Amino acid sequence: MSLRNLVFLILIAVFVWQCRAAEVVSLGPGIKVTASPLQTSIKATEKFEHGDYLITPLAEFTLTAKVLSREDYFLDRESDLSPTDLALGWQQMSDEAVLEQIEIRQSGRWYRWSVQDFPIPRRQIETQSANMHMVPANEEVATMLDMVQPGQIISLEGQLILAEGYDGWRWQSSLTREDTGARACELVFVTALSIVSP
Repeated sequence: MSLRNLVFLILIAVFVWQCRAAEVVSLGPGIKVTASPLQTSIKATEKFEHGDYLITPLAEFTLTAKVLSREDYFLDRESDLSPTDLALGWQQMSDEAVLEQIEIRQSGRWYRWSVQDFPIPRRQIETQSANMHMVPANEEVATMLDMVQPGQIISLEGQLILAEGYDGWRWQSSLTREDTGARACELVFVTALSIVSP
């Protein structure tokens, strides 16, 4: 990639980030999502090709959640497969009265939060929110993903997956909402995505 093209991509990324920063949807206080994500084991699975990757479904996965933050990626290896990370919250972490007391940010495929005083117990923050790497299954899902804004409520269906490159590269989803830190993010092959509200 030439330096000119690299600078162009960086300028586009900055522009998109600035636009998204101004597009935070407010739904007011109160729990907006009462249920946790639903994960179902897959007893027998077959690998399939998706672009330049081999995908192994690990679990069926559905959720409704509030979008706490989004981060788009253009330059890392993973962006070819997953161009967007969504930090998502449910239960107490879908309540804006709680969220306004938590600083949330994303970078480098991580979701980080900080507080001055805990509005809810730490463990609730950890287990009722997560950073999820979105892998659109098709152009329809990719188009819908581009429309998602922080603050909205979304629903999605798909699978938690293991992705493998033919050069030996691997990227595997977490299979629990109870973990934190490195390798705690979900890698979601998204087959259906909708914006519930607004």
